[in-house]
Amino acid sequence: MGKPCKKVIVVGGGITGLSAAFYIKKLFEEQQIPIDITLIEKSEELGGKVQTLRRDGFVIERGPDSFLARKLPIITLTKELGLEDELVGTNPKARTNYIYYNKKLHEMPLGLVLGIPTKLTPFMKTGLISPLGKLRASLDLLLPKKKSIEDESLGHFIKRRLGKEVLKNITEPLLGGIYAGDTETLSLKATFPHLIEMEQKHRSLILGMAAGKKNPPTSVQLPDAANKSMFLTFKNGMSTLIERLTEELRSIRIIKGQGVTEVVKTNNGYHVYLDNNTMLQADGLVFALPNHHAAKLLSDVESIDWLEKINYVSVANIALTFNKEDISFPMNGSGFLIPVNEKNVLTACTWSSSKWLHAAPNNKLLLRCYVGREKDQKWIKWSDAELLANVQKDLKDIMGITATPNFHTITRAIDSMPQYPINHIEQLKRIRKNLEVQKPGVFLCGAGYEGVGVPDCVKQGKDAAEKMLKYLATN
Repeated sequence: MGKPCKKVIVVGGGITGLSAAFYIKKLFEEQQIPIDITLIEKSEELGGKVQTLRRDGFVIERGPDSFLARKLPIITLTKELGLEDELVGTNPKARTNYIYYNKKLHEMPLGLVLGIPTKLTPFMKTGLISPLGKLRASLDLLLPKKKSIEDESLGHFIKRRLGKEVLKNITEPLLGGIYAGDTETLSLKATFPHLIEMEQKHRSLILGMAAGKKNPPTSVQLPDAANKSMFLTFKNGMSTLIERLTEELRSIRIIKGQGVTEVVKTNNGYHVYLDNNTMLQADGLVFALPNHHAAKLLSDVESIDWLEKINYVSVANIALTFNKEDISFPMNGSGFLIPVNEKNVLTACTWSSSKWLHAAPNNKLLLRCYVGREKDQKWIKWSDAELLANVQKDLKDIMGITATPNFHTITRAIDSMPQYPINHIEQLKRIRKNLEVQKPGVFLCGAGYEGVGVPDCVKQGKDAAEKMLKYLATN
């Protein structure tokens, strides 16, 4: 008699849920365990925040525009999907980044990592930090390491090592595009745990970064594009990944336009109820959902209310296209970032047609403008016309742009950026232990848990698949 067929439901069709479904299918097939997979997505589209608009020769990202080349989970997935030849790096002639400070664009000093200087000469020459601020940052070379390794806020950590100016004028703008949050409340362990290790091992962040550059970690063979660029994307946009994953999952059941309303534990698994009152049976469940949605469906699990406390910040990106001849500003880099203290509506602007050679036709320009911080959410109440007008005012003040765009597209990502509070990692461990006892075979993953980047989400999807295999192979 053959092995019984196992039923798995993945709730959430963003990059994490799709990765989980892909790896569940792959791992179970490799082990020759019959598997019946259902993926449920509340909206009518798969991909979540990863959405590419292809129009008039432009490749416009409505969500993330790239990923870190050194993050292996997405490189591995790309190879498994046969997409390696689709990878492209940033324009080698547009590596410069700028920070808008005191009403002026300053070139970001070479060798900066989160504001930590790995090259002292460019740092000492920058106008982003005052002479006193530079002196304070250099104290990192002398300060002792912290005795304990309990969690602290990212902002407190950078301020403690390098001073307030580095935090406000460099670190916070750099992090704006990743978390859009308040560094004074973001958990260091959940965002940049390697900085804790660096301080403990080298005492100084500056010395630690220098040591890391001399001895770069060896790893799996990276694709050619990854050896030449810190960031990678796909020739036809990030949606290439979603489209190929969807193609690979064509044999599974995918339900769109239906959310999950209730999950009931039974003697031999779970009953999952949908918006239309359909009931599905599952042996195992993967929740690739925002934290508060997962918390509501698992409300009887001890400590799960921690997930409800995790704040999600809303952001928007506004893509604008122009004729090259209509803008005289020299876009000789990848764009600029704006510190909170500058009081602009914009938090950043990517010169997409300069950063990515595939993003626009030769005679056109593409700009992607970003709006939204944890402490500035007033724009949510604005109409699209008001949002566009405010963005154009900032572009006029900063870059002198007065031309009318050929077309624009506005993407409002409401409640999309999770803010990991202090002790987030410890609380997650507790919740997962409670799940093992109270809801065995239920696994949580996604941007709200262990990393917000696309590679982090892919890794979490794969981890959930491996846990599912281990659970169902023994139950």
